[in-house]
Amino acid sequence: MYGFGPPWGTQPSLKAMVEDIGVDFDIFFDGLKNGKTDDELASQLGASTEAIRTFREHFVKYGIDSVMGQD
Repeated sequence: MYGFGPPWGTQPSLKAMVEDIGVDFDIFFDGLKNGKTDDELASQLGASTEAIRTFREHFVKYGIDSVMGQD
């Protein structure tokens, strides 16, 4: 059985979104993993609390990257 075409992303990559505002993704993700609050992460990364909150919500809803299509 053949797929219908190449895979494509349904949402922007969280990594790309985070890096677009000049934040190191690995540090951001480690902060999430270690239970830091949005305020703590924002302060550590030099980003707004709202941006960090948006990225956290994106991660919870979509994960790091959302790709669907042919395997």
